[in-house]
Amino acid sequence: MPALTPNIAHQDGLSRSGLYRAAQEGKYERIARGIYLPADASATDWDWLEASTRRADATICLTSALAHHDLTDTIPDALDVAIPRGARIPATTSAIAWHSFDRATFDIGRDTIAIPGGDHTIGLYSPERSIADAFRLRGELGYELARDALKEWLRRGGKPTRLIEIATQLPRTKSPVLQALDALA
Repeated sequence: MPALTPNIAHQDGLSRSGLYRAAQEGKYERIARGIYLPADASATDWDWLEASTRRADATICLTSALAHHDLTDTIPDALDVAIPRGARIPATTSAIAWHSFDRATFDIGRDTIAIPGGDHTIGLYSPERSIADAFRLRGELGYELARDALKEWLRRGGKPTRLIEIATQLPRTKSPVLQALDALA
């Protein structure tokens, strides 16, 4: 069963006040401000669910995407989520770090995956896009994160051609990616 918000509760035959009453009675569990799940719903990642409920175009990026693809040992403090630049950044109670990415490059390397334990989906950047973004934002994330993710990706048989294709489409990315690939070769 999907997450409910007061705005869509009527689709399940509940009024706003009916949803709040059902939550007080224990039929629904409040996972974030304005987001409820049935009490008997299977376990799911609440941060992912909140991000996808707040923004349909939410996309897991940077360290969180690298961790999802097992390309880093770093455990992110917060879920890194990209949204198109200029979009309103939602107010959240969860540990979500919202990042604004250029609208022209937002969909490059973006896939949609199912959130485990539910019927919601969330965007996720490919390993190549995540590595390219780590190089692009190496001043914020640290050069080691990008380099180590690239090493692991190459060790697993990653194809540099696809990485270079993506790096070419992103600003300030191609040169550091080529230098790193040259140094690792």
